[in-house]
Amino acid sequence: MKIKSIKDFSDLTGKTVFLRTDYNVPVKKGIVQDDFKIIKQLPTIHYLLRHKCRIIIATHFGRPEPGVFAKEFSTKILAKHLEKALDKKIAFCPDFNFLHIGTKLSKLKAGEIMMLENIRFDAREKKNDKKFAKQLANLADIYINDAFGVSHRADASVSAIKAFLPSYAGLLMENEIKSLDKVLNPEQPLIFIVGGVKLETKIPLIKKFEKKAFRILVGGALANNFLAAHGFEIGQSVADKQSIKLAKKFKKKNILLPLDVVVSDRENKTLVRNLNEIQKDDHIFDIGPRTIKFYATFIKRAQTIIWNGPMGFFEMKSFRFGTKAIARLVATRSSGRAFGVVGGGETVEALKETRMMRHVDWISTGGGAMLSFLGGEKMPGLDGIIIKK
Repeated sequence: MKIKSIKDFSDLTGKTVFLRTDYNVPVKKGIVQDDFKIIKQLPTIHYLLRHKCRIIIATHFGRPEPGVFAKEFSTKILAKHLEKALDKKIAFCPDFNFLHIGTKLSKLKAGEIMMLENIRFDAREKKNDKKFAKQLANLADIYINDAFGVSHRADASVSAIKAFLPSYAGLLMENEIKSLDKVLNPEQPLIFIVGGVKLETKIPLIKKFEKKAFRILVGGALANNFLAAHGFEIGQSVADKQSIKLAKKFKKKNILLPLDVVVSDRENKTLVRNLNEIQKDDHIFDIGPRTIKFYATFIKRAQTIIWNGPMGFFEMKSFRFGTKAIARLVATRSSGRAFGVVGGGETVEALKETRMMRHVDWISTGGGAMLSFLGGEKMPGLDGIIIKK
């Protein structure tokens, strides 16, 4: 596998670059709450600035109705935050009138940056519209994809645009691909930790690693479906018939389930229960202490670790303990003794709360994209950027 990296472009100096990023970050009352994705992408911008490039930044933000302007999803907030991170003025385009964009771009000097309005404010983005993609491409000399988090989507600024410009991976994208490819060819034993809610989104990944992983450790609402498939009572816990049906198809003995769980009972009391003690009115919200100890024995032996998805109802502080315990175990084992990769919004948030992020070898900026890449699914944003030998 060869990655077409921007580092391979021999004559970059002074070029106008269309840089697709993923700055879809949490914002509250106009203030960025977590700029992890923005900070991870800065090396690419610094690299381009060293080459005196004119940079056009495009990103999506939130989930606006396609084609409708919504002030709360304007990327102007992100442009202001990026200005502070770079200590550099950034021009901003408030619409997708390409005459206006062209006029602003003509005033942009070498080594200067312009950010476009939320790319999803134009309905053609999600349609992977070729005419829209060509209009975007006409603004620049080179296209760089540094938005791993949406590279499993066939959007105009991610997929169709590559037909009209020389296309390369940014530095963040290059590191994402190399790190995830490393766990696809792992040093054994490989421990795959999977949680979250929707089983159907994790099926390709579990299938991919069912034979490859030494053990698959299951948590979160995902585990409820497996427990129900094995005939255990799960009370009022999150599960669905389709996911339970899917869970029954997995027969491998290397898929491990919780030994005990933390529940909220009919009186809203938080209790630890063994699997044979779960009541019909219980809600399972976390893995229990025996499970943490059990899972720890495998994590401590790992040479490669993949973790995607929380172990419980992470939104509530009362049920974060299992996820944070796993986060500490993964961080402690990673960076030296094992190669550890973590991805997914709440998974990364849990790791951040432990203040041990620096110990993990790679923290992916894409949850769904990480699942798609590792599961061998189509990645439209990487077509032509990854060259398979």
